[in-house]
Amino acid sequence: MKHLLRLLLSFCLVTAITPFVMVAQTPSAPAQKPEASPQAKGGDVDSIEHIVGALYAGISGPAGPRDWDRVRSLFYTGARLIPSHRDQNGKVTATNLSIEEYITRSQPFLEKEGFFEAAVANRVESWDHLAHVWSTYESRHAKGDEPFARGINSIELMNDGNRWWIITVYWEGEDKAHPLPEKYLGK
Repeated sequence: MKHLLRLLLSFCLVTAITPFVMVAQTPSAPAQKPEASPQAKGGDVDSIEHIVGALYAGISGPAGPRDWDRVRSLFYTGARLIPSHRDQNGKVTATNLSIEEYITRSQPFLEKEGFFEAAVANRVESWDHLAHVWSTYESRHAKGDEPFARGINSIELMNDGNRWWIITVYWEGEDKAHPLPEKYLGK
């Protein structure tokens, strides 16, 4: 009887964990290629500096429409844009957006307001096909205005052997209780 009970228990254990073992041993599918992405300008994606500059240029301009296809062309399929903020109680939250969700969310504001965002200082770390840019930014309503916002963009990039792609842009704006440290201002 004990032998039968052990055999049954062993069978149940093996049956329960087999799917997890199989999943762990199954190679993951390769990331989707960005087939639907508009064609990028070569000068926008040939270097880390150029793709970061193209990102800022693509969202910046006077009140009115943006060249959203240019912006889309910078992002790899499934890329995410993640703004974070603190609520009135100090709780930090983040919103995970696709490029299309970001466009839908920001387009009404950008059509009514001038918005010029530029890097103040960039710290770049890269190895092989991946890179990270810690980019301190300032936002203005018009060129030459005092900035109305500053913060940090944490930008993850990948080079597929032909060009650079943005994988993630995660950012937080500064506030009075959380000013940007001098070391990130490029001074």
